[in-house]
Amino acid sequence: MKEIKIFSPATVANLSCGFDVLGLCLDNVGDEMIIRKTQKKGIYIKKVNGYKIPLEPEKNVAGVSAMAIYEKLKVSHGFEIEITKNIKPGSGIGSSAASASGAVFGINALCGYPFSKKALTKFAMKGEAIASGTEHADNIAPGIYGNITLIRSYSPLDILEIKAPEELYITVIHPQVEVKTSEARALLGDAVTMSDAIKQLGNLGSLISGLHTSDYKRIGNSLNDYIAEPKRKVLIPRYNEVKKMAKSHGALGSGISGSGPSIFVLTKGLKKALKVKSDVLPIYKDLDIKVNCYISKVNPNGIKILE
Repeated sequence: MKEIKIFSPATVANLSCGFDVLGLCLDNVGDEMIIRKTQKKGIYIKKVNGYKIPLEPEKNVAGVSAMAIYEKLKVSHGFEIEITKNIKPGSGIGSSAASASGAVFGINALCGYPFSKKALTKFAMKGEAIASGTEHADNIAPGIYGNITLIRSYSPLDILEIKAPEELYITVIHPQVEVKTSEARALLGDAVTMSDAIKQLGNLGSLISGLHTSDYKRIGNSLNDYIAEPKRKVLIPRYNEVKKMAKSHGALGSGISGSGPSIFVLTKGLKKALKVKSDVLPIYKDLDIKVNCYISKVNPNGIKILE
């Protein structure tokens, strides 16, 4: 196989109480990438459609990730990458992670799958650091593994895959304002209080339990963020109004997707998700802001080969 076309999905990170360790994979929003072997050695970003992104590999998250895996492959040929960006950079649904993970997945496939999913995650984290300033995997892992992932440890890297409850739906509300991950992280500082840490850890454990047992009430009770949301919500227009609306429709809970500005809403069943979507636009009608809204189930497979 000399060429591969893939779909690299968007992801929702943190899930309120799982800062930098939890993420889930969406199934109908993502980038498309074409990766092909070249006779000339090296990594080349041939084309990017959709958004203006650097073509220099060392400045491009896909390029940096590709160079990381390429260094370990020791092959006599190179790779060129074409990216169709359907995920807006700075949207909070893993735009950079989709490019990074897609690049390493495609190269691995073209070489006969020599590396594990954990190894691919490590390579892709090198690229993610270009966008966010840190090597974190909460968006990378769900894209590569599928389902919901928990990063138990970063050193050494240990990733746990959690199957999503059957009736769990995610509505992603994306007000079209840019929030850079690096800037959103800078708001948080380096310390949290003991009381906030205890509450956050309790909710994280409860959420994992609820996901494993399909206990929707427990899932909803666990979606509380005492670390990032209080400081980051000021970056997102009408954030409190969206949360109030979602609750009025019986949503399990809602929160900031990654570093924002996207907002995720979890519901049991499609009917409630559709009600949330239908009432989003009126909240923003008097603002000069375009809003995109997506409804998805959890994608159990992650990145998929298109051809």
